Amino acid sequence: MHEPHQLKVYKFGGASVKDAAAIRNLCHIVREHAAGAPLLIVVSAMGKTTNALEELYHRAHSQLEYSPQLQSLRAFHYGVADELFGPTEAAADEALRALFQALEDCLGALEPGDYDRQYDQVVSFGELLATRIVSRALDAQWLDCRPLIRTDHLWREGRLDWATTEQNIRGTVPPLLQLRPVVTQGFLGGTGSGQTTTLGREGSDFTAAIFAHCLQAASVTIWKDVAGLLNADPKIFDDTVRYPEISYQETIEMAYYGASVIHPKTIKPLAVKRIPLLVKSFLDPTAEGTIIHDCRHDSLPPAFIRKTGQCLVSFESKDLTFISEENLEVIFGALAQVRLKIHLMQNSAISFSVCTDFSAYRLDRLLDMLYEQFTIHYNTGLELYTIKNYDADSIQRLTQGRDLLLEQRTRQTFQFVSRGA
Repeated sequence: MHEPHQLKVYKFGGASVKDAAAIRNLCHIVREHAAGAPLLIVVSAMGKTTNALEELYHRAHSQLEYSPQLQSLRAFHYGVADELFGPTEAAADEALRALFQALEDCLGALEPGDYDRQYDQVVSFGELLATRIVSRALDAQWLDCRPLIRTDHLWREGRLDWATTEQNIRGTVPPLLQLRPVVTQGFLGGTGSGQTTTLGREGSDFTAAIFAHCLQAASVTIWKDVAGLLNADPKIFDDTVRYPEISYQETIEMAYYGASVIHPKTIKPLAVKRIPLLVKSFLDPTAEGTIIHDCRHDSLPPAFIRKTGQCLVSFESKDLTFISEENLEVIFGALAQVRLKIHLMQNSAISFSVCTDFSAYRLDRLLDMLYEQFTIHYNTGLELYTIKNYDADSIQRLTQGRDLLLEQRTRQTFQFVSRGA
């Protein structure tokens, strides 16, 4: 019988399961790198499926025609299954057929309003479909994580009930791991009443950390299309540098500022139990990658992080009085109520500015709540840049030629908001 601390947790994101060839590569990685130890595999929706489901949901909720989008999604998943298992086997796959029927029923039952709750019910099908296909390709045990990962009713970013979740996972998963690998969904949870919740976009990393924490795993490996944890996104920045190792604390800060490799909530559950997090490339599985663990480093190369689709909102008191603590309490309360997260904030005598992700729906609600008390100006289509562990050269490199609307620096971090390129 395997000891729990031998357990490996693997997380495969959308790019690593985007088509049949990618899923075959996943199977090869599992066979070559996880043989002999118990293994739990967390899988995201395939490719751009979450984006497709968001569009499908928006159309259905807006009472627009959505049949072509639904048919396209169905054809994509059945096409991948055809390649992996053969057309006859794919067509006879009862699990896939049942999931698409459930999705169709869910879309047909949507009601006006209640946008976020219904969003979670629809968008969750991406992970359910992906894990059915991957578990069959691996001949692994399929596990529905929704009854195990217990959250509250904060739709689209469910908050975890850790005690119940740990009890559920410890009571259910270990016997399954003794038999064969277990495949489950990232990103998803469930309420006590059995409704599906999601943990926030890119939340599959967090799911892997939840299972690892509860089962006292030996390690978590996130399989990406990059060589490890880099100091910048190679799609945006040239001359990226890989960190061979990096501390939990440094990674938490990079994730908080928007580094796309790790979901911000992932690190803490692992750090608490000193479980190392490996970031490795599914394109080159034998490469070293990055290990995130409890370590110290004297200095690190500057990290460059960009967030697009930003909005800068400025509040001024209508009677030209100073922005007081009472004013800030009202503004913060409204931002929390409409669920706009602050990425950067700054105040002057009579003005207070925040940088958030742009959402027309949430911004309109904010303006409705505060227009009587404040004069409000906002700019959209902006970018937020963060340089962690900056130096003069890195600031010069990133700010040169840009139109800066707001900038801020601390001892280790330099941030600025600029107009999009």
